Formats: sequence, structure tokens, C-alpha cells
Amino acid sequence: MAYRLQRVLRPNVGWNRLGAGIEASAAARRLFTGAERQTKQELFGCRMCGQCALPVTGYVCPMGCPKELRNGPCGGVGADGSCEVYPELRCVWVEAYERAASQGRAGDLRLLHRPVDNRRWGESSWLNYWQGRDEGLWVDAADAAKEGPRRANDGEDKAHQ
Repeated sequence: MAYRLQRVLRPNVGWNRLGAGIEASAAARRLFTGAERQTKQELFGCRMCGQCALPVTGYVCPMGCPKELRNGPCGGVGADGSCEVYPELRCVWVEAYERAASQGRAGDLRLLHRPVDNRRWGESSWLNYWQGRDEGLWVDAADAAKEGPRRANDGEDKAHQ
């Protein structure tokens, strides 16, 4: 269901206008962000980094990894899929793979995730998505290698030019 919802919520003129309207009011932004936090935390373990990777991680928040690894599991995943840091928990990347594979989306896990811009913590990733502030958060690894190093706020700099 989350993948179907993702298609409906893709940025378009309507979502862009709605996002701009919400951002115009501090109270509306707080309410909207609070509703997003509660919904995504309950459903996906979201940590509200403001730069959502859920659509390409099987709708499992990679920030739930104790090491906050956004590009796959560490080398310490147990044979039973347990987390190296908290063995009583399953590795978020094992869960991500299982969910993505069940929807035919395991290939999404091969995308390279950019580092988190810590200035965005607590922001609504939906508003950032609709306003185009999170474009380029994940890319094909081969494209990233050709592109070379990139600063965390390059997309932001381009948006303001």
C-alpha cells in the first residue's frame, strides 16, 4: 500500500501549492509536521530526519539503525538477521530488504543515499519533497561515481541560484 500511496503523493502543482500554503503558517506547519511524525513513526519507525529515504528502503527507516547507516547494513549483521549493536532486534536493513523484495523493489536498495543534512532534523520531509528541497537524495551508484564528491547542501545552493 505504501508504494501506491507514494505514486499519489509525487510532487505536482497541487501538492506544491498545498505545501506552500502549509509553510506560510507556523501553526499549520507545526500541526502538519506533528501529524507526519506520529504517522510515519508508528508505521515505519521514522526518526524525522527531514530527508526521507522510505520510498527506496522498503518503507523501513534507515535512521532506525543504531549506527544510522543509510546505504546498507554494517558488517555485523547476525546470521539470523539480528542487529550487531542490539542483538535482540532485527537489522533494519534485513527488514528493508524483505519488504522491498516482497514488492518487487529490491533494486531500490542499490541506490546510493547522500549524507543526512543535520539542519533538516525535525522538518517535514513531505513538505521538503513537495517543494523540491530533497531532490538528489539518492542516486545510482555509477552516476555518483562519475559525479565525484558533493557537499551536503549542493541541491540547496542550486535552488537558490
